[in-house]
Amino acid sequence: MDYYEFRAMNSAILMGAEGQGAAAGFEAARSFIEAAEERFSRFRETSELSHLNRSAGQWTSVSPDLFEVLDLSLTYYRATGGLFDPSILPDLQRAGYTRSMDELRVDGADPAPADRSPGRAPAFDSLRLDRARSRVFLPQGMLIDLGGIAKGWIAEHAAEVLSEYSTACAISAGGDMFMVGHPQGQAGWDVALEDPRDPTKDLITLWIDQGAVVTSSVAKRTWRQGDQLRHHLIDPRSGQPAQTPWLSVTILAPHAALAEAFAKALLIGGPRAADRLTRENTAIKFLAVDADGQLWNSAHHKEPVYA
Repeated sequence: MDYYEFRAMNSAILMGAEGQGAAAGFEAARSFIEAAEERFSRFRETSELSHLNRSAGQWTSVSPDLFEVLDLSLTYYRATGGLFDPSILPDLQRAGYTRSMDELRVDGADPAPADRSPGRAPAFDSLRLDRARSRVFLPQGMLIDLGGIAKGWIAEHAAEVLSEYSTACAISAGGDMFMVGHPQGQAGWDVALEDPRDPTKDLITLWIDQGAVVTSSVAKRTWRQGDQLRHHLIDPRSGQPAQTPWLSVTILAPHAALAEAFAKALLIGGPRAADRLTRENTAIKFLAVDADGQLWNSAHHKEPVYA
C-alpha cells in the first residue's frame, strides 16, 4: 500500500492505494478534491456555494455536483426529521464560526452578538430544485453550509477517481473515510476508532468490508467565544451548539454523504433518536462514545457493533 498526504477542507487528507498507477491516482484524486473544495466552501467568496447564498430569492443555475449534494441534503433532512439541517449557517455564525477552523484556531472567534436568539428563517425543505434545468431557488433569509455532507461526498468521489488507477484504495478526510476494494490478501479494512477524549488513543478497531465510515464529534472542532467553549454541531431545534450525552458518533454506510448526515443527526438526537432513525434506515449502523468512553450500538448496549 502506497500513501499520500496533504491538507484540504481544513482537514488532513490521507490517501492509500495499491497498484502501479497509485502515484498518478493520487494526483488525480488531489486535483478533484481541491476543485471540489473551491466549489463547496462557504469560506471562499468565489465558490459556487457562496454565489448561491448571495442569490437567495431568485432561481440560480448550479453545477450538476452542487445540485446533487443539495438534492441529497433535502433527502436526508426529511429522513432525519430535520436533525440534519444545512440551513443552520446563521446559527453557526452567531456561535462564532465565521471563518475556517484553521483561522479560528489562530485568530479566535468573533464576539457573541448581543442577541443570540435564532432568527426566524425558512425551513430547509422550502428550498426548491428544478431538476430539468439544474436550477435552485433559495428562499430569502436562508443561508446554507454544506461543509460536512460535501466533505463526505468529496471523499467518496475522490476515492472513485483513485480506484481507476489502483486495485484497492481508501481516502480519509478528517472524520470521513471511504474504501474501495480490499487490500491484497485481506477480506476487508481495519479502521481504528479514535477516543474523542484523547485523540492520541484508539478505543477499538473496526473491521470494514468497503464503503463509508464517518465520525462526527463535539470534541474536535471547538473554539472559545468569550468565556464559552463552542463547537460546530448546531442543534436545529435550539439554534445553539448541541447538548448531547455522546461525544462522538461513527456511522457505517454504503455512501459517505448518507453517513455524514446521520452521524450528525444521531449525535444531536442522542439515544432516543438513534434508536428510531436506525430502525427506519437499515442501511446504516452506528457506534457512539459517551463521556465515560463507553461504546453504544443500535441496541443501546454498551458494547461495540464491530470488533
